[in-house]
Amino acid sequence: MKSEELQIKTRGRGVYNLTPQVLGLVQDWGIQDGLCNIFIRHTSASLMLCENADPAVLRDMERFMSRLVPDGDPLFEHDQEGPDDMPAHVRSVLTQSEMTIPIVHRKLDLGTWQGIFLWEQRSSGHTRSVRISVLGA
Repeated sequence: MKSEELQIKTRGRGVYNLTPQVLGLVQDWGIQDGLCNIFIRHTSASLMLCENADPAVLRDMERFMSRLVPDGDPLFEHDQEGPDDMPAHVRSVLTQSEMTIPIVHRKLDLGTWQGIFLWEQRSSGHTRSVRISVLGA
């Protein structure tokens, strides 16, 4: 098994494409076939497998989530770090903190339009830790 932790600096709420970095590790490690697990170690950021061709899809996802879980909602008691604190936690629970992708012939077996994204749920920037673990030959 190979494993590495990536440190991703975000500029605040939005999506950050991790596909090139993950693919680079798989190829550097020489993994021909196997499984790649990606895990984010945070409760206010998440991972997303989403369309990578049209940036409007990512903007629409953000608008949808902002409507579903708005900042400053009086429903939430937990707001120690500001009005986006609890909404960020809810958003990360509604999405995903890990994913596993097959590796076939030294490539991530993603669909034509799929990309791997870190989704920052806080309005301010953070450094996010993402663990990439690969099992294969």
